[in-house]
Amino acid sequence: MSERTRSLGSRWLGIGLATVLSVVTLGLGLTGRLTLYISPESVWFACAAAVVTLVGAIWSCTLPLGAEEGHDHGHEHAEPGMLATTATVAGGVIASGVVVAALVLPPASLSVELAMSRAGESSALFAGADDVTLGKADTSTFGVGDWASVFATATNTASYDGTTVTLTGFITPGDDGVDLTRLVITHCVIDAQPANVPVTIDAGEYKTGQWVKVTGTVKADADGALHVDPTTVEAIDEPGDPYEY
Repeated sequence: MSERTRSLGSRWLGIGLATVLSVVTLGLGLTGRLTLYISPESVWFACAAAVVTLVGAIWSCTLPLGAEEGHDHGHEHAEPGMLATTATVAGGVIASGVVVAALVLPPASLSVELAMSRAGESSALFAGADDVTLGKADTSTFGVGDWASVFATATNTASYDGTTVTLTGFITPGDDGVDLTRLVITHCVIDAQPANVPVTIDAGEYKTGQWVKVTGTVKADADGALHVDPTTVEAIDEPGDPYEY
């Protein structure tokens, strides 16, 4: 492999890929679609990092080809072995494929199948406030994730009986019928976990994955288990921001 080819490859794997990813990041940020991958509070940091990367990429283009490798031309350098070259080429092809896919494929939310596959991994993931466990929390701003915490951890469930709710999520099969589900992310989609709230809906009325807006009342069973008894269920399209945070 010639020195020029190695230099071009190194520049693409470094500056080239970083530039493409930065452009994709800024494009998603400007169109409001970056929240399909990271939490809203991280958007400004990701966009700022992308701008810094682009500035560095522009500056590096002023350097002669190969200068960034920092060669000391006063010494001889051995050619890399076949195994090292093969590994570099394979890694470059994979990395380039990932970047091109990010550039070409439209951004999309995580699938319903992923939410169902992760169900039950951490039932009390969204718990943490003592007033949820021991008393009654202020539920005026609660989403599906917050209510999933209440349903999973509250000991004084009777205090939530009769609370009115309006929740948005998608339909998934539940232990005793149907759950209203929403994916909750902390930092990015890698840590997404499903939050599930049981809703009294006929299992055959809505297909799995259908987004709905449920208005109803929280009810406590005789054994203290909580569920949502809906007064209205409206089928809707997937919202622009499908996650809770």
